[in-house]
Amino acid sequence: MPLVRWLIAAALTFVAFGVMPVAAQDANAPVPCGLGMVEGPVNPIQRASFRTAAAAPAGQLRITFVGHATFLLETPEGASVATDWNGTNLPRYAPDIATMNNFHITHYSDFPDPAIKHVLRGWKPGGIARHDIKVKDLRVYSVPTNIQTYAGQQTNGNSIFVFDTVNLCLAHLSHLHHDLTREEASRLGRIDVLFVPIDGFVSMSHDEVMSVIDMIKPRLVIVMHWDLFGGPRAFLSRAQGIYPVKVHDSNVYTLGREMLPTDTEILLMKQGP
Repeated sequence: MPLVRWLIAAALTFVAFGVMPVAAQDANAPVPCGLGMVEGPVNPIQRASFRTAAAAPAGQLRITFVGHATFLLETPEGASVATDWNGTNLPRYAPDIATMNNFHITHYSDFPDPAIKHVLRGWKPGGIARHDIKVKDLRVYSVPTNIQTYAGQQTNGNSIFVFDTVNLCLAHLSHLHHDLTREEASRLGRIDVLFVPIDGFVSMSHDEVMSVIDMIKPRLVIVMHWDLFGGPRAFLSRAQGIYPVKVHDSNVYTLGREMLPTDTEILLMKQGP
Protein backbone atom coordinates (compact mmCIF):
# COMPACT_ATOMS: atom_id res chain seq x y z
CA MET A 1 0.00 0.00 0.00
CA PRO A 2 1.47 3.40 -0.92
CA LEU A 3 2.75 5.34 2.08
CA VAL A 4 0.35 8.30 1.73
CA ARG A 5 -2.67 6.00 1.37
CA TRP A 6 -1.54 4.15 4.47
CA LEU A 7 -1.25 7.44 6.38
CA ILE A 8 -4.76 8.46 5.40
CA ALA A 9 -6.22 5.10 6.44
CA ALA A 10 -4.33 5.32 9.72
CA ALA A 11 -5.74 8.75 10.52
CA LEU A 12 -9.32 7.82 9.73
CA THR A 13 -9.16 4.69 11.89
CA PHE A 14 -7.12 6.20 14.74
CA VAL A 15 -4.18 3.91 14.13
CA ALA A 16 -1.30 5.08 16.28
CA PHE A 17 1.35 6.67 14.14
CA GLY A 18 4.17 8.92 15.32
CA VAL A 19 4.08 12.48 14.04
CA MET A 20 6.32 12.95 11.04
CA PRO A 21 9.04 15.56 11.33
CA VAL A 22 8.08 19.08 10.31
CA ALA A 23 10.53 21.24 8.43
CA ALA A 24 11.85 24.13 10.50
CA GLN A 25 12.40 27.63 9.24
CA ASP A 26 14.31 30.59 10.59
CA ALA A 27 11.67 32.80 12.25
CA ASN A 28 12.32 36.25 10.86
CA ALA A 29 10.23 39.04 12.34
CA PRO A 30 6.69 38.14 11.08
CA VAL A 31 4.30 40.77 9.85
CA PRO A 32 1.33 41.37 12.18
CA CYS A 33 -1.91 39.49 11.81
CA GLY A 34 -4.74 41.39 10.10
CA LEU A 35 -6.63 44.28 11.63
CA GLY A 36 -9.99 42.53 11.72
CA MET A 37 -13.20 44.42 11.13
CA VAL A 38 -13.41 46.73 14.12
CA GLU A 39 -12.36 50.33 13.60
CA GLY A 40 -10.26 51.92 16.32
CA PRO A 41 -8.17 50.23 19.02
CA VAL A 42 -8.56 46.67 20.19
CA ASN A 43 -10.83 46.27 23.21
CA PRO A 44 -8.95 46.70 26.50
CA ILE A 45 -7.02 43.69 27.70
CA GLN A 46 -9.20 41.39 29.80
CA ARG A 47 -7.40 39.90 32.78
CA ALA A 48 -8.56 36.35 33.35
CA SER A 49 -7.48 34.25 36.29
CA PHE A 50 -4.12 32.62 35.56
CA ARG A 51 -4.28 28.86 35.04
CA THR A 52 -0.85 27.33 35.43
CA ALA A 53 -2.08 23.90 34.29
CA ALA A 54 -3.39 25.34 31.01
CA ALA A 55 -0.34 27.42 30.14
CA ALA A 56 1.58 26.33 27.05
CA PRO A 57 5.39 26.36 26.94
CA ALA A 58 7.00 29.77 26.43
CA GLY A 59 6.74 30.93 22.83
CA GLN A 60 4.42 28.10 21.85
CA LEU A 61 0.71 27.45 21.43
CA ARG A 62 -0.98 24.25 22.60
CA ILE A 63 -3.72 23.04 20.22
CA THR A 64 -6.12 20.33 21.37
CA PHE A 65 -8.56 18.82 18.85
CA VAL A 66 -11.66 18.23 20.98
CA GLY A 67 -13.83 17.00 18.12
CA HIS A 68 -15.71 17.89 14.91
CA ALA A 69 -14.82 21.62 14.63
CA THR A 70 -13.85 22.37 18.24
CA PHE A 71 -10.21 23.09 19.07
CA LEU A 72 -8.92 24.35 22.41
CA LEU A 73 -6.06 26.84 22.04
CA GLU A 74 -3.90 27.60 25.10
CA THR A 75 -1.17 30.25 25.32
CA PRO A 76 1.94 30.63 27.50
CA GLU A 77 0.20 33.23 29.71
CA GLY A 78 -2.73 30.88 30.30
CA ALA A 79 -5.29 32.46 27.94
CA SER A 80 -7.62 29.96 26.27
CA VAL A 81 -10.25 29.81 23.53
CA ALA A 82 -12.47 27.02 22.23
CA THR A 83 -13.61 27.23 18.61
CA ASP A 84 -17.18 26.43 17.53
CA TRP A 85 -18.30 25.73 21.07
CA ASN A 86 -21.39 23.47 20.87
CA GLY A 87 -21.93 22.18 24.39
CA THR A 88 -21.24 18.60 23.24
CA ASN A 89 -17.60 18.49 22.18
CA LEU A 90 -16.31 19.90 25.44
CA PRO A 91 -12.71 20.76 26.34
CA ARG A 92 -11.48 19.78 29.78
CA TYR A 93 -12.45 23.15 31.32
CA ALA A 94 -14.41 26.32 30.45
CA PRO A 95 -12.08 28.55 28.40
CA ASP A 96 -11.79 32.32 28.64
CA ILE A 97 -13.29 32.71 25.14
CA ALA A 98 -15.65 30.61 23.02
CA THR A 99 -16.37 31.28 19.36
CA MET A 100 -19.52 30.07 17.59
CA ASN A 101 -21.20 29.93 14.20
CA ASN A 102 -24.82 29.09 13.65
CA PHE A 103 -25.34 26.97 10.53
CA HIS A 104 -26.34 24.04 12.72
CA ILE A 105 -26.17 22.86 16.29
CA THR A 106 -22.74 21.21 16.02
CA HIS A 107 -21.18 24.70 15.79
CA TYR A 108 -22.97 26.67 18.50
CA SER A 109 -24.99 26.42 21.70
CA ASP A 110 -27.83 28.54 23.01
CA PHE A 111 -26.69 27.65 26.52
CA PRO A 112 -22.93 28.18 26.78
CA ASP A 113 -21.19 27.45 30.05
CA PRO A 114 -21.67 30.58 32.23
CA ALA A 115 -18.04 30.23 33.32
CA ILE A 116 -16.93 31.33 29.82
CA LYS A 117 -16.12 35.02 30.13
CA HIS A 118 -16.38 35.95 26.43
CA VAL A 119 -18.87 34.22 24.11
CA LEU A 120 -18.27 35.45 20.55
CA ARG A 121 -21.12 34.62 18.19
CA GLY A 122 -20.24 34.78 14.52
CA TRP A 123 -23.65 36.08 13.52
CA LYS A 124 -25.88 38.97 14.52
CA PRO A 125 -29.57 39.02 13.52
CA GLY A 126 -30.19 42.07 11.37
CA GLY A 127 -26.55 43.16 11.44
CA ILE A 128 -22.93 42.14 11.15
CA ALA A 129 -21.08 40.40 13.95
CA ARG A 130 -17.87 42.28 14.81
CA HIS A 131 -15.43 41.06 17.44
CA ASP A 132 -11.93 42.13 18.38
CA ILE A 133 -10.77 41.40 21.92
CA LYS A 134 -7.58 40.56 23.73
CA VAL A 135 -7.09 38.33 26.78
CA LYS A 136 -3.52 38.33 28.07
CA ASP A 137 -1.32 37.22 25.15
CA LEU A 138 -4.23 36.17 22.91
CA ARG A 139 -6.09 38.40 20.48
CA VAL A 140 -9.27 37.16 18.75
CA TYR A 141 -11.03 38.98 15.94
CA SER A 142 -13.66 38.09 13.36
CA VAL A 143 -14.09 38.50 9.61
CA PRO A 144 -17.75 38.15 8.54
CA THR A 145 -18.62 36.06 5.49
CA ASN A 146 -21.81 34.80 3.89
CA ILE A 147 -23.20 31.34 4.56
CA GLN A 148 -25.32 29.33 2.17
CA THR A 149 -28.59 27.91 3.47
CA TYR A 150 -30.82 25.37 1.78
CA ALA A 151 -33.12 28.24 0.77
CA GLY A 152 -30.35 30.36 -0.76
CA GLN A 153 -27.89 32.88 0.60
CA GLN A 154 -27.83 34.25 4.14
CA THR A 155 -25.65 37.34 4.34
CA ASN A 156 -23.11 37.61 7.17
CA GLY A 157 -24.27 34.38 8.77
CA ASN A 158 -20.76 33.06 9.37
CA SER A 159 -17.55 34.52 10.77
CA ILE A 160 -13.99 33.40 10.29
CA PHE A 161 -12.27 33.86 13.63
CA VAL A 162 -8.57 34.74 13.71
CA PHE A 163 -6.32 34.02 16.70
CA ASP A 164 -3.15 36.07 17.17
CA THR A 165 -0.63 34.84 19.73
CA VAL A 166 3.08 33.93 20.10
CA ASN A 167 3.86 35.35 16.63
CA LEU A 168 1.34 32.94 15.08
CA CYS A 169 -1.83 33.83 13.16
CA LEU A 170 -4.46 31.11 13.02
CA ALA A 171 -7.84 31.21 11.23
CA HIS A 172 -10.83 28.89 11.73
CA LEU A 173 -13.16 28.67 8.71
CA SER A 174 -15.97 27.09 10.74
CA HIS A 175 -18.97 26.22 8.53
CA LEU A 176 -17.99 28.34 5.55
CA HIS A 177 -19.93 27.31 2.43
CA HIS A 178 -18.30 29.34 -0.31
CA ASP A 179 -15.01 30.44 -1.79
CA LEU A 180 -13.47 33.61 -0.35
CA THR A 181 -13.14 36.89 -2.18
CA ARG A 182 -9.78 38.62 -2.30
CA GLU A 183 -11.20 41.31 -0.02
CA GLU A 184 -12.25 38.75 2.59
CA ALA A 185 -8.86 37.07 2.41
CA SER A 186 -7.08 40.40 2.84
CA ARG A 187 -9.10 41.12 5.99
CA LEU A 188 -7.78 37.92 7.51
CA GLY A 189 -4.23 39.17 7.21
CA ARG A 190 -1.27 36.80 7.30
CA ILE A 191 -2.42 33.30 8.23
CA ASP A 192 0.10 30.71 9.36
CA VAL A 193 -2.35 27.99 10.42
CA LEU A 194 -5.75 27.38 8.78
CA PHE A 195 -8.44 25.13 10.26
CA VAL A 196 -10.43 23.74 7.31
CA PRO A 197 -13.57 21.54 7.02
CA ILE A 198 -12.98 18.68 4.56
CA ASP A 199 -16.35 16.89 4.47
CA GLY A 200 -16.89 18.15 0.92
CA PHE A 201 -20.69 18.26 0.93
CA VAL A 202 -22.04 19.69 4.20
CA SER A 203 -19.79 22.74 4.15
CA MET A 204 -17.34 23.78 1.41
CA SER A 205 -16.79 21.71 -1.72
CA HIS A 206 -13.32 20.27 -2.18
CA ASP A 207 -12.77 22.66 -5.09
CA GLU A 208 -13.54 25.59 -2.76
CA VAL A 209 -11.28 24.20 -0.03
CA MET A 210 -8.38 23.90 -2.44
CA SER A 211 -9.04 27.40 -3.77
CA VAL A 212 -9.05 28.92 -0.27
CA ILE A 213 -5.84 27.12 0.69
CA ASP A 214 -4.19 28.36 -2.50
CA MET A 215 -5.40 31.92 -1.89
CA ILE A 216 -4.39 32.15 1.78
CA LYS A 217 -1.25 30.01 1.49
CA PRO A 218 -1.00 28.99 5.16
CA ARG A 219 2.07 27.13 6.30
CA LEU A 220 -0.04 24.52 8.08
CA VAL A 221 -3.58 23.29 7.35
CA ILE A 222 -5.28 21.44 10.21
CA VAL A 223 -8.35 19.56 9.00
CA MET A 224 -11.72 19.19 10.72
CA HIS A 225 -15.08 17.61 9.82
CA TRP A 226 -13.14 14.46 8.98
CA ASP A 227 -15.53 12.31 11.02
CA LEU A 228 -18.19 12.54 8.26
CA PHE A 229 -18.73 9.70 5.77
CA GLY A 230 -16.36 9.37 2.80
CA GLY A 231 -15.75 13.02 1.91
CA PRO A 232 -12.59 13.45 4.00
CA ARG A 233 -10.95 10.40 2.45
CA ALA A 234 -11.68 11.75 -1.02
CA PHE A 235 -10.20 15.14 -0.07
CA LEU A 236 -7.02 13.65 1.34
CA SER A 237 -6.57 11.44 -1.72
CA ARG A 238 -6.81 14.57 -3.86
CA ALA A 239 -4.69 16.83 -1.65
CA GLN A 240 -1.80 14.41 -1.15
CA GLY A 241 -0.71 14.93 -4.74
CA ILE A 242 -0.32 18.66 -4.08
CA TYR A 243 0.66 19.04 -0.41
CA PRO A 244 2.38 16.75 2.09
CA VAL A 245 -0.24 15.04 4.27
CA LYS A 246 0.98 14.22 7.77
CA VAL A 247 -0.65 12.39 10.66
CA HIS A 248 -0.35 13.16 14.37
CA ASP A 249 -1.16 10.27 16.72
CA SER A 250 -2.43 12.55 19.51
CA ASN A 251 -5.21 15.09 19.97
CA VAL A 252 -2.67 17.60 21.35
CA TYR A 253 -0.19 19.49 19.16
CA THR A 254 2.23 22.13 20.44
CA LEU A 255 3.41 24.67 17.89
CA GLY A 256 5.92 27.52 17.85
CA ARG A 257 6.74 29.78 14.94
CA GLU A 258 10.10 28.13 14.39
CA MET A 259 8.29 24.78 14.02
CA LEU A 260 6.18 25.86 11.04
CA PRO A 261 6.86 24.00 7.80
CA THR A 262 8.53 25.95 5.03
CA ASP A 263 5.72 25.24 2.58
CA THR A 264 2.05 24.35 3.07
CA GLU A 265 1.42 21.01 4.76
CA ILE A 266 -1.80 19.28 5.80
CA LEU A 267 -2.05 17.83 9.30
CA LEU A 268 -4.56 15.33 10.69
CA MET A 269 -4.92 15.17 14.46
CA LYS A 270 -6.60 12.52 16.53
CA GLN A 271 -9.88 13.64 18.13
CA GLY A 272 -10.30 13.54 21.89
CA PRO A 273 -11.45 15.52 24.96
